[in-house]
Amino acid sequence: MKKLVILGVAAAMASSVAMAEDLKSGPQPGDFVGAYTVEKCAGNPNDNVEVGKNLCYRCMLGGKPVVSIFTRKADARLASLIKQLDAELPKHEDQKLSAFVNLIGSPDVDALKKTATQFGKKNQSEHVAIVVPEDSENGPADYNINPQAEVTVIIYRDGKVAANHAFAPGKLDAKAISAVINDTAKILN
Repeated sequence: MKKLVILGVAAAMASSVAMAEDLKSGPQPGDFVGAYTVEKCAGNPNDNVEVGKNLCYRCMLGGKPVVSIFTRKADARLASLIKQLDAELPKHEDQKLSAFVNLIGSPDVDALKKTATQFGKKNQSEHVAIVVPEDSENGPADYNINPQAEVTVIIYRDGKVAANHAFAPGKLDAKAISAVINDTAKILN
């Protein structure tokens, strides 16, 4: 009986690990990303968008290569990803590689905007804008952001997704960030 219980626990643990690795969130490779409205709260002082302005970054960036991040947590891991993107984007300035972070996870838009603004001031992103979408609880409905994903990264060009990464809570580590940065090559000429 003890063997069966131990085997059952081991199988359940293996299943949960597999599920975490198979986490899907947001548009998948080959899908197209739609338009949605956000408010810029911080970051990228040179994108010609003032803090407080409402716009569609997807529309503004058009056919450019883009890294779009949806996150439920503004923490040191996210700061590390933004820092690495801040270093990567200027290397591909001629191709106009762009990035923006969507802070989601709450129906309280004002609280998210405050968090985004404070996070932006603390981390001083030079090339990555930090925004809050109108659909603040889970992002735009047609994006199908998985509520179990703490961070969803959508890498696209001409509106077509080339790569997607979804991370369960606490899984955005150095290896994951490296995979995201490496996948930007899929949208560059």
